[in-house]
Amino acid sequence: MKQLIAFFSLSYGISWLIWFPLYGHLLGIPKLPIVPYHHALGALGPLIASFISTYIYSGSAGVKGLLGQCFKIKPFVYVLIALLSPFILMAIAVGMSYVINHKPIDLSAILSSKEFPGFNLLSFFIYNLIFFGFGEEVGWRGFALPRLQANMSALNASILLTLFWALWHWPLFFYRPSFMGMGFGGTIGWVFSLLTGSVLLTWLYNSSRASILVCAIFHSTVDIAFTADFSDQNIMNYMGMLITVWGILTIVIFKPAKLRKNN
Repeated sequence: MKQLIAFFSLSYGISWLIWFPLYGHLLGIPKLPIVPYHHALGALGPLIASFISTYIYSGSAGVKGLLGQCFKIKPFVYVLIALLSPFILMAIAVGMSYVINHKPIDLSAILSSKEFPGFNLLSFFIYNLIFFGFGEEVGWRGFALPRLQANMSALNASILLTLFWALWHWPLFFYRPSFMGMGFGGTIGWVFSLLTGSVLLTWLYNSSRASILVCAIFHSTVDIAFTADFSDQNIMNYMGMLITVWGILTIVIFKPAKLRKNN
């Protein structure tokens, strides 16, 4: 328990401190220095916290093991699932929208970033992989999840981790436009999407024999797919429905206790 308390405290402290210049003006501290990719830098908090906590409690051998998980590619099938599945869901959602709504679909802006219009798909993927994939997943799945699963089922660990994961995003509601405009209903939907993602990431982590790389790739590709600039909002709704169904089927098929194949 004390390892988890230390990890979550460090994750929140590091990220919230890095992000502070982005929302400090709301607390009467304006004009703090802001650097390029400032928001992304704050997302490295869980990664930094996980390595500090691992070194404190498990020494250099633990750090070496954590690093090994970051480059684990076997079984390779889960790397492919993490890389391709969000885009397959996107393609299905586009097809559903076309068939159901009979409207032309503008695909010109998908797989790009409105925030960073100079990024192509590869650079946008690398950006997401480094800052939000590894930045978050080395902590949430690499450090916290196995310690939570040691004392509860995989499903319960996923649910509890979702709460800590959601709380970590708290400062974003003060400076990120997409978060500031959510409202109560939007926030509830967002937390539910985190829960679905948490279940799928637990399944990937457990099934891939603790590969942080798989989780980081999936986190990145989901972010890219679900931030696509579709002119048709129905596509996003269909994608949300599809990934929710996938999460439910994962629980039903692989069972709440372990959320993985028996291997």
